Amino acid sequence: MAGDPAHGTGRRALQGGGTVSGFTLIELLIVIAIVAISAAVVTLSLRDRDATRLEEEGERLSALLEMARAEARVAGVTVRWLPSAGLDESRGAPGSDAAAQFRFVGLPSSQSMPTRWLDASTSAQVVGGTALVLGPEAILPAQRVVLRLGERRLELASDGLAPFAAANAVPEAAQAAAALR
Repeated sequence: MAGDPAHGTGRRALQGGGTVSGFTLIELLIVIAIVAISAAVVTLSLRDRDATRLEEEGERLSALLEMARAEARVAGVTVRWLPSAGLDESRGAPGSDAAAQFRFVGLPSSQSMPTRWLDASTSAQVVGGTALVLGPEAILPAQRVVLRLGERRLELASDGLAPFAAANAVPEAAQAAAALR
């Protein structure tokens, strides 16, 4: 029975008395499926860290902007968000944080908001201005802010009614190459 070709030894008897060895089609398909699944798992686990961090920063900033926007409407005050480039005008103000990477200006003192990015390498720039206006009006002008981390770029935008959301996420090198075309 151990040498019986019907019991999976990988050898088949020929009509002329010889044997042929090899793998069956099903065995080859199973191996190919295992390799493909392994490759997919490795590819997903090697995702770009900068892209992941930038997405996290974008989601966090979007939530913070909407929270400040709601607070501005409730309190009836004008609230502005300033990235580090626009903080010069508020430096020297009482209680200002010299290490702040961004700041919400105009919120009531009872409302404490973060002033630093999760990743210190993150930077932001308001498109077409130095600050985002977050209220107190219900309808605001369309506004955009660009977040950068390494060669990655994420643009958050609002049409003035909807919450801030990611508009695009493209590496700057790819944008520069597209601009040259």
